Amino acid sequence: MSAGRPAAPDGTSSGGDLFGTSVPDTGGRKRGHRQPPRTQPLADRLRPARLADVVGQDHLLGPSGALQRMLATGALGSLILWGGPGVGKTTIARLLADESTLAFQQISAVFSGVAELKRVFEEAARRQDATGQGTLLFVDEIHRFNRAQQDGFLPVVENGTVVLVGATTENPSFALNGALLSRCQVLVLRRLDDAAMEQLLARAEATLERSLPLTAEARASLRAMADGDGRYLLNMVEQLYSLPEQVPLDPQGLAGVMSRRAVLYDRDREEHYNLISALHKSLRGSDPDAALYWFARMLEGGEDPRYLARRLTRFAAEDVGMADPTALRLAIAAWETYERLGSPEGELALAQLVVHLGTAPKSNAVYKAYGAARRAARQTGSLMPPAHILNAPTKLMKEIGYGQGYAYDHDAEDSFSGQNYFPDEMPRTRFYTPTGNGYEQRIGERLEHWNRLRAAKGRRPEG
Repeated sequence: MSAGRPAAPDGTSSGGDLFGTSVPDTGGRKRGHRQPPRTQPLADRLRPARLADVVGQDHLLGPSGALQRMLATGALGSLILWGGPGVGKTTIARLLADESTLAFQQISAVFSGVAELKRVFEEAARRQDATGQGTLLFVDEIHRFNRAQQDGFLPVVENGTVVLVGATTENPSFALNGALLSRCQVLVLRRLDDAAMEQLLARAEATLERSLPLTAEARASLRAMADGDGRYLLNMVEQLYSLPEQVPLDPQGLAGVMSRRAVLYDRDREEHYNLISALHKSLRGSDPDAALYWFARMLEGGEDPRYLARRLTRFAAEDVGMADPTALRLAIAAWETYERLGSPEGELALAQLVVHLGTAPKSNAVYKAYGAARRAARQTGSLMPPAHILNAPTKLMKEIGYGQGYAYDHDAEDSFSGQNYFPDEMPRTRFYTPTGNGYEQRIGERLEHWNRLRAAKGRRPEG
């Protein structure tokens, strides 16, 4: 073990990066892994030298992980690493190059254009021709390349000039060309869990040979503040060590000197759709507590409350429906209350709506009935209503039968005539079938009563 590098509490060597530990400089250290100076940021000083030292991604790097299988068979293909900030995308790409004896080349889609891509491709081709060594091209923020630039990767990936490893925080299904995705395997990197974050803290303490000035509760708060981002966690560790006072801080003291990592949320990106889906499905599953959590997450992330009001109103119509007819009225009332009060007071009305919708009986019977009616309307074309329910404001219209034989339901026995209101060429069709949930149970009983009256009057049966 290198001098001045004590063993970490978990038994590994303590010089690692964000996601792992280093190994001694002797015995097979590869290019670019010199002992980092102590003036470097802690996240840079803690750099792993082996994939086995990376924490938090065992599903990819464990004995049966996809990356380990690729390296074991010598069949490393082009990859897209999809995950949030600070989970190890760049680190893994560098170590893949080391462990597969590929030359490592890194570019960022934020700063690179077509000219640089062309230069990198030409260098990779020359290297392959001259030495037979392949190139692992790591492209950070690959989703920032436009569609035409992404197409530029296709020939060099397909002919093996480069092994492409792209990193993205965006959903590849939406951010990358289908042609490029078909040539790459997408691997999902997980946000670092609490155990992985604690492992990073232990390694940082071993490297710096000092314990963090935190109580056990504050230490847990620090891990939570990083929100799964290992780089952010280590940056906060450095800030803590720079404090003039090194007395142990409790959670309140920690909150006074550290800021929580900003919530990962983008109102027009995937996290927006993930969270609104979670909110909608929690409501549909009648879990008001989970629904309130996702509602609050979206607001804390900066979501427009009007968007949430619109979606909650949609839910009232689509998923509650006639099981609780008051839900739609409350949705409009909550929306109007927000418009009058604004934030943050108006958000309480929306929270009340969330609880009402989560606890209301559910029915999508109207939603299904409307869909079936639309399909029938498209299929039947321009069929006329039956003549007896047409208005006859002129003499001619009366002469040709408009309105003839119409029965005024209020004058009929039971206020129900049972007449046919479908086109003559179309059989009676039941679109709306109420559930037995909430108010719809009463509606179902009423419809069955009318069906019995219709049958008793010898009227047209349902098709």
